[in-house]
Amino acid sequence: MISTSILTSDLVTLLKQENVSTEKDQLIEILHVINDRFGCLPKPYLRAISSLIGRNEADVYGVASFYHHFKIVDEIPDEKLITIRVCNGLSCCMSGAQELFKAINRELESKPSVSVVNAPCVGRCEQAPIAVVQKNPIPNARPDHVIQAIQSRNIEHPAAMPDRAAFDPVKVATVENGQIKVEEVNNPDWVGLDAYMSFGGYSLLGLIRDGSLSQASAISELKESNLRGLGGAGFVAGRKWEIVSSFDGPRYLIVNLDEGEPGTFKDRNYLERDPNRFLEGLLIAADIINAEKSYIYIRDEYSGGLAILRHAIDELIKAGIVVVDQIEIRRGAGAYICGEESALIESIEGKRGEPRQRPPYVAEKGLFGRPTLIHNFETLYWVRDTLERGASWFTSFGRRGRKGVRSFSVSGRVKNPGVKIAPAGISLIELVEEFCGGMLDGHDLYGYLPGGASGGILPSRLADIPLDFDTLQEHGCFIGSAAVVVLSQHDKAREAATNAMEFFVDESCGQCSPCRLGTHHAARLMKESVWDLSALESLSHVLKDASICGLGQAAPNVIDCVRNYFPAEIKDHD
Repeated sequence: MISTSILTSDLVTLLKQENVSTEKDQLIEILHVINDRFGCLPKPYLRAISSLIGRNEADVYGVASFYHHFKIVDEIPDEKLITIRVCNGLSCCMSGAQELFKAINRELESKPSVSVVNAPCVGRCEQAPIAVVQKNPIPNARPDHVIQAIQSRNIEHPAAMPDRAAFDPVKVATVENGQIKVEEVNNPDWVGLDAYMSFGGYSLLGLIRDGSLSQASAISELKESNLRGLGGAGFVAGRKWEIVSSFDGPRYLIVNLDEGEPGTFKDRNYLERDPNRFLEGLLIAADIINAEKSYIYIRDEYSGGLAILRHAIDELIKAGIVVVDQIEIRRGAGAYICGEESALIESIEGKRGEPRQRPPYVAEKGLFGRPTLIHNFETLYWVRDTLERGASWFTSFGRRGRKGVRSFSVSGRVKNPGVKIAPAGISLIELVEEFCGGMLDGHDLYGYLPGGASGGILPSRLADIPLDFDTLQEHGCFIGSAAVVVLSQHDKAREAATNAMEFFVDESCGQCSPCRLGTHHAARLMKESVWDLSALESLSHVLKDASICGLGQAAPNVIDCVRNYFPAEIKDHD
């Protein structure tokens, strides 16, 4: 057995190579370094981590065991372990993910160093079904694609800069005569710093830094535009900046790029195409609230985007636009709950991603106990355009009395899935017909999820209501991150609901028993041929009323929607 002191010395060398410090809050980054090396977390190294950073072994083990992407093993393996994750999100299941999982297992059952596991949505629903071999996502996967990736050792591909030719066509939005025009550009390179600056990039940031545009004016313009948080909560961005600025510093800014809502992939799409537009929005927000430091929390599934992001920040440092350590990237490790802002903060602090009790709210006491502004990636992506063109530009779009533009992640039974930039207030039927090329041949609209697993399920007869904040609540749904999954007559709403509930079972942090036990019992009851509506209704009330955070509170939405809109399905499983 190798001594802890020798392993600690080896760990120090590894961390220096990866430029990761030994501060206590860096625990998850340290775990990533070990996991990247071995494909797992050997317990002897967990003991070495404990010795190195001064956190007890139970604490280190407790954090490591919380996150799905960390596999703890007793001994140091002789060869690196390979993990294949087959997405079992709704869109992938609709495209044959379960059959894919079984076929890959059959092919690889004789390889002990390779494990095949089901994984929640990996943020590539428009490319369903998806298998991820280590860090290499394989779109529209077939068993032979996965086997070939392993045989060719093409398993760490996105650790380098992603292959531009692998990108799907990009939908670029422009404006003509007050209308959104979407043009398709095939296989573009992502927009680097020089190209971005050639079209006026970072000029707005310069105006703020030299005082030509005051902080008060920027906040006022943003409030007038009514740009809202586009991760799901929908809080007015300018008001958020105002609130955080009112508390004494030092302050922090956090970007939530842990895009985990099943059906959502818009943030990944923008990151892989135009990272500087987002980074300028980040720097503008940080300057206006006078943030001491900014953190970007990116989901571990986005390895290609992570490489782009690191490169883009390096370019900013070389150009003198930011200084070293002004922006710090932290990786998630497979925990949907870390999309909740206080759980995200816990994770950045190197802890289990469990939501905090509120108050106090994170605007006052957030990261390391300081005032913290947390924004979704896409919200910051729109900051430059909104401030540069003015609030009236942003509010000039919309239908049915709604204002602004929305990025819809559309997947399911449509001809052209993908990220669709459309007017706020557009209806599902318009979104499908105008932006997605219509339904797949042989498929008729049956229902849809307007906001991912959390947002409920609506029937086709409600496909003409406006898709926007505050418009779906009366129907028992919400838009959330605008993750739209389209169902046809070949699908069952109850199966979609069960898929969503099983997701919540896996992703509940377990901190509160209403969510931990409630989702488990709900999923069990939903698999019965005939639903026990009385029991499910009781569980729904408990989950909504007693869960600590939005995961448990939103989980019953799918139950209520199936009961209200698809009652025929729950009388007989067939």
